[in-house]
Amino acid sequence: MPSQTAASTSDVDAVVHALTETRARTRVLVGHLDEATLDRVHTPLMSPLVWDLGHIAAFEDLWAVRAFAGEPLLREDLAQVYDAFETPRADRGDVPYLRRREAFDYLDAVRERTLAAIARRGVDPLLHELVIRHEQQHGETMLQTMELARLPAPADALDPPLVDRGAGSGAARSPGVGGLELVTVAAGPATVGAGPVATEGFSYDNERPRHPVGLAAFRIGRTPITNATFLTFVEGGGYERREWWSREAWAWKEEHDIERPSGWTTDGREWRLDSCVPLDPDKPVVHVSWFEADAFARAHGARLPTEAEWEKAATWDHATGAARRHPWGEGDARGRANVDWRRYGTAPVGAYAAGAAPSGCLGMVGDVWEWTASEFRGYPGFVADPYREYSEVFYGPDYRVLRGGSWATRARVATATFRNWDYPQRRQIFAGFRIAKDAP
Repeated sequence: MPSQTAASTSDVDAVVHALTETRARTRVLVGHLDEATLDRVHTPLMSPLVWDLGHIAAFEDLWAVRAFAGEPLLREDLAQVYDAFETPRADRGDVPYLRRREAFDYLDAVRERTLAAIARRGVDPLLHELVIRHEQQHGETMLQTMELARLPAPADALDPPLVDRGAGSGAARSPGVGGLELVTVAAGPATVGAGPVATEGFSYDNERPRHPVGLAAFRIGRTPITNATFLTFVEGGGYERREWWSREAWAWKEEHDIERPSGWTTDGREWRLDSCVPLDPDKPVVHVSWFEADAFARAHGARLPTEAEWEKAATWDHATGAARRHPWGEGDARGRANVDWRRYGTAPVGAYAAGAAPSGCLGMVGDVWEWTASEFRGYPGFVADPYREYSEVFYGPDYRVLRGGSWATRARVATATFRNWDYPQRRQIFAGFRIAKDAP
């Protein structure tokens, strides 16, 4: 990460505002949960919620105080406890993490140090952006834990639920016919990835450098696959047809008795946080693994898009010969994408028509992360920054890439070049998918 740079008063004000707004959202997210709920290991797959709070504080102290201002850590004794690489999720319930009151006190004390350092030295827009986005990403992680544990969301969402007027009438009403309608993306060049941080602002190391790609023509789903369309796959024996599953996927499915997406019930309902609600046929299917997405695609004579195809469909404007910053162009995500956990759930596909990409694809940002066919690897010319453990140690065939963000992703994180990754069997992510095919 670049070293400290000169910053104007407006830069300082913007950073302080973002830090303050992010912390307020974190507190609202978990402030209604009691001590026992925050302290509990709800599942070995996830951290105790209170561990996330302590980790947020420790990360901020490391980068916004020690790295930025050269001061010693407030709690050196907690460095290993809250090191995400040294203390994997399965072990976090056994380490001496701070409990509720102590964790909130730690957050407050570190924030005082951060603001004092900013008052003395100004800001490094890139380093402080790293801290802001880190906390925002843990908000989504905590929402994953809350959904797995069936914990309630805060009482008041920022926006009311967005429900299609014809919800319940089935996939035929959904734009993109439940995700099976494909649009054609022409052959030719495109660019993938983020540009230099010095000129284009913050991006993570695995997003860089921007590089040219040449792709054959392909077809890709106009929208993600909907609940109704995936339900047809389930009811049609999709989890029983061996020929649609890879050897590894079939072994996983059989070992864990997987018969439907995570959270779905046998009577046509699904768990969303602490509520079990009827499946909305027009909303995107969520909490499916890469294995399930791949099997569905095979069953339909299709495949998952590569991440280069996904990004070209999301951003490439053939008319200008350049990639857009967002699928919709310039401007923020409000009214264009379902992000920022404003409704604590997905919206019907096609609900954000103003967010359409040049290709005609809808919902490329927000609602659900989208599995791609690609393994998580560095781009040509990759350089680890600011530390190897953020991306490089995960490169290889074990992880698959997800793109686009979800309803639980903060808007400043859910960029068109952001790369998420996880094991192909994982289902805790707010993940869905769209299908692709080679063009004739």
